[in-house]
Amino acid sequence: MAFAFSATDFDRIAEALGVPVQRDGSLVRYELTHAASGRTLALEITPEVAVPDGHNGRMTTMALVSVYATNSFLQLQDCTGFVASEELGEVIFFSKMGAPNGATSGLVVEREAGSSLYANVADRLLLADFTQLPPEVMMSAVALSLSETLFDEESGFGK
Repeated sequence: MAFAFSATDFDRIAEALGVPVQRDGSLVRYELTHAASGRTLALEITPEVAVPDGHNGRMTTMALVSVYATNSFLQLQDCTGFVASEELGEVIFFSKMGAPNGATSGLVVEREAGSSLYANVADRLLLADFTQLPPEVMMSAVALSLSETLFDEESGFGK
């Protein structure tokens, strides 16, 4: 079954980021500012975007997560789950492809109006001993390893 955002999910994201949910039809938006650094960003979630499935001419839907920042635009297509943490003040959105030997991408949005994107991180790195990884890939593997709780055992991750 494909991932779908719920109204409760949008509230959990708002709590983790410390900002209210803004809704405009199906579009959900969060506006973040951090006065000390001067950063601002807007997080937009479109729960269902219709796209061709590429195989039979039919349409399918995917969840789209976009970040609009002063100097960047980041987008995670086909979001398959997320983890929201009030303690860390951040939300990590995940897109998983090609299980069990595939890759995971993640878009991190921080309460302090920061964002990071980790793309196409090999799943084997998420399951590795982080102390054995080269420093250049350690941060992405640690951040995206949080996705392991979202996916079933068939994908190589725990429930």
